[in-house]
Amino acid sequence: MQPKEIQILQYLRKNPYASQLEIADTLNMSRPAVANIISQLIRNGQITGRAYILPEKNEIICIGGANLDRKYSVKNKLQMGTSNPTTSSQSVGGVARNIAENIGRLGHSVRLLSVVGNDIEYQIIEKASSNWMNLFSVEKLANYSTGTYSAVLDRQGEMLFALANMEIYDQLSVEYMKKQESHLSNAQLLIVDMNCPKEVIEYLQTLAMGKNISLAIIPVSSPKMERMPDNLHGIEWIILNRDEAEAYLHMKIIDESSWKKAAQTFVQKGVNHVVITNGSQGVMYSSESIDSTYVPAMQVDHVVDVTGAGDAFVSGTLHAWLEGNDLKSAISAGMLNASKTLQSAETVRTELSKITLNNELEEYLS
Repeated sequence: MQPKEIQILQYLRKNPYASQLEIADTLNMSRPAVANIISQLIRNGQITGRAYILPEKNEIICIGGANLDRKYSVKNKLQMGTSNPTTSSQSVGGVARNIAENIGRLGHSVRLLSVVGNDIEYQIIEKASSNWMNLFSVEKLANYSTGTYSAVLDRQGEMLFALANMEIYDQLSVEYMKKQESHLSNAQLLIVDMNCPKEVIEYLQTLAMGKNISLAIIPVSSPKMERMPDNLHGIEWIILNRDEAEAYLHMKIIDESSWKKAAQTFVQKGVNHVVITNGSQGVMYSSESIDSTYVPAMQVDHVVDVTGAGDAFVSGTLHAWLEGNDLKSAISAGMLNASKTLQSAETVRTELSKITLNNELEEYLS
């Protein structure tokens, strides 16, 4: 075979649902040239069928961070300005990546869109993630380092402080999203974390509205709430914590009344479903058809590590909603997944599956 034929076959082995335009853009070829080569490969029996020209439908596409997480647990009370004895561990993370793995383990077809460095950190992420999501659209950037997140935890597993190297996510551009438009346009749900620049989030919001695709926005910190679109119409879900809600709405949530008001304000601004979490105090949710409703937190007797619990909540909630559960049941699934993750040393618990979560819910409700 000719070199270009080999290149196209190698590409299709990794991503059989690639469009001809995507193949042409990636391999720096013209679309007619790709079409001609593919026709020849079909005639020669190298390709059977035409599945390669169809973008996969009903994917869940997670857009945002894919990091390498490092956790340091201090053995005694943290003392600033000196060396502290610790134990350490390393795992893969990133809000979008964590959600993608949770949802992949729950049985959905998931694609991750992110930017990473061409480095050992991404090799670790790729090895740990590839079984649960399609990584083919992740873009490697030669002059940047893969995002890293380093957290310092106390003896109870609570975070004392964290350091985030997320400069690379400024390269999550509208141009990159446009190259993925064939996938984005055929998704059943887009989940974007706010590591993405504001213009990217607004682009995805416009695309979702135009294609009638559900969009979920997941903040990652209070300072990044400035990236939230000014107009919230067309957003199916926003799941955020109290601090993030306060930062966006410029109000204080000091009691149940102000908590309810905050949730209702998001709905009034155009969001279909909003959930405001508040740690051990529980969650408040609201929607177009449901007034703000409070749900107390599930009791967790022993917290091992808080890392990943928020992502587990998002994943469990959206999974149950996609399965056709009502809003209250979906949030219960999210809270249970989060509570189990709090009791695990892993950012995404390895025992998670659709069957496991259903059994845990049945046991909890019995």
